[in-house]
Amino acid sequence: MRVYLEFEVRRVQCRSCGKVKRERLEFLADNPFYTKRFAHYVGRRCRSTTIKELAKELHLDWDTVKTLEKQYMQAQLTKAGTPGPKAIGIDEISIRKGHTYRIVVSDLIRRRPIWFGGEDRSEKSMALFYDWLGEKKTKGIRLAVMDMWKPFRNVANERAPQASILFDKFHIMSHLGKALDEVRKAEYRRLSGQDRSYIKGQKYTLLSHRENLTPAGRQNLKKLLAANKRLNTAYLLKESFGQLWDYEREGWARRFFDNWRASLKWQRLEPYEKFAAMIERHWDGIAAYCKPENKVSLGFVEGLNNKIRVIQRRAYGLRDEEYLRLKILTCMLPEL
Repeated sequence: MRVYLEFEVRRVQCRSCGKVKRERLEFLADNPFYTKRFAHYVGRRCRSTTIKELAKELHLDWDTVKTLEKQYMQAQLTKAGTPGPKAIGIDEISIRKGHTYRIVVSDLIRRRPIWFGGEDRSEKSMALFYDWLGEKKTKGIRLAVMDMWKPFRNVANERAPQASILFDKFHIMSHLGKALDEVRKAEYRRLSGQDRSYIKGQKYTLLSHRENLTPAGRQNLKKLLAANKRLNTAYLLKESFGQLWDYEREGWARRFFDNWRASLKWQRLEPYEKFAAMIERHWDGIAAYCKPENKVSLGFVEGLNNKIRVIQRRAYGLRDEEYLRLKILTCMLPEL
């Protein structure tokens, strides 16, 4: 049923400037053809469906639905207010092909993204976050979690020197996974015939956690490790390295790493030796996790990246960067 509502809008003459102005009605959205209540309904629906599908369902123009959703997301950010984070997670995301990156900063305690911006992943772009946050709130940051990208670390040390730098274990383990894959490729090139058949097509069997494998995958892994001694050694070293983040004292963690690195001797695992040298260079940012006050959820940043990729895939790419920024910053906020 189509309902028409007719009402009078008052027009008054401003005593200051002499211009005639119309009263503002608080229940109307920025688009005066729709109410805020309807705009919030559209925004809530867009959290789980696409603009195209909702526009078709509500018999609205595509641009109208997008505008109403942007108003809803802006209202969410206004209600959430400006954050004062104690622990932040820093990562970059690719927004289009051609190494076009933007930086995403998250509040790891409140578990939500708080800033999206920059023109790339340089020091200049990273400094924009601290400018936006302000000097007073920047001094409240006690922990900064990031990958081993040098510009992020340099700006954090300069703008928030009181904060501990912690390197994300998921990025570190991904480097170890790449080292294991290099060993697998080297073994495949070295062998021939029947010995190659055990290695071919087993990349993700080796890189996956054992508990995540199917029964068939576990059987293939067992055959592979039994058939190739070097891959068996590399796999066991990869699995054991995860213990590093379980220690609560830096001295114990250091002893474990020294023993792990010593076990590489005579193994002829060059990718692992390069990985160990990288850990040695970045040890301070890894050992920081041993302190009890730095025990934060490191999986949130990686989970947020997956959520952002889902948003991008669902829209088949987003050209409107402001819309993407709002989608990212509100994806963890409660509904209005």
